[in-house]
Amino acid sequence: MASPDFLTSTRTSYDTIAADTAEQWKDGLANQPLERAVLATFAELVTTAGGGPVADIGCGTGRVTGHLHGLGVDVFGIDLSPGMLEIARRDHPGLRFDVGSMTALDVPDTALTGLMAYYSTIHIPDDLLPQVFAEFHRVLAPGGHALLAFQIGDEPLRLSDAWGHDISLTFHRRRPEQVSALLAAAGLPVHAHAVREPAPDERTPHAYLLARKPPADH
Repeated sequence: MASPDFLTSTRTSYDTIAADTAEQWKDGLANQPLERAVLATFAELVTTAGGGPVADIGCGTGRVTGHLHGLGVDVFGIDLSPGMLEIARRDHPGLRFDVGSMTALDVPDTALTGLMAYYSTIHIPDDLLPQVFAEFHRVLAPGGHALLAFQIGDEPLRLSDAWGHDISLTFHRRRPEQVSALLAAAGLPVHAHAVREPAPDERTPHAYLLARKPPADH
């Protein structure tokens, strides 16, 4: 079956700019103390929940995957773009990276202690977001945790070029309360959230949501 158009364009675009993206963001977390704190909180939650496997869904070049690994998390990456994963495997040779789509994860039911979608649901159209969150619920074990990060806004950003390359990417900005409601409807109620204002080189505020699949005894 052919991929939906947005999957094809997103994959092709990131294959095209993989090397530029890796260079741009290679030290991204070094000057982001709030992001490091959120990731450390997530790492502690999934470790306390049993320390089972955690998926970084939409992992790109693996920079945050590698950061979580450094925090003691049993993490692997999934991404749509083979070009991004080529760099991830080069830079993090000890970690596992698989090609895949969050719209239909090749992960068994209840297999994960945690999952992270770090600025990756931003490419999912609104009408498919419930399907994606249903997939997140399916693959999480009871009591498992999810971390989402995304830009806040009401209108999508569409880019047709980056670093001198022709691309076709849509970045869906959303409100935290909107995403929280969709997560709750999928059986993943949000138990903590944070919002930060944009940095000087950014266009929008950013949101971080921590959700949890209820334990089996609830």
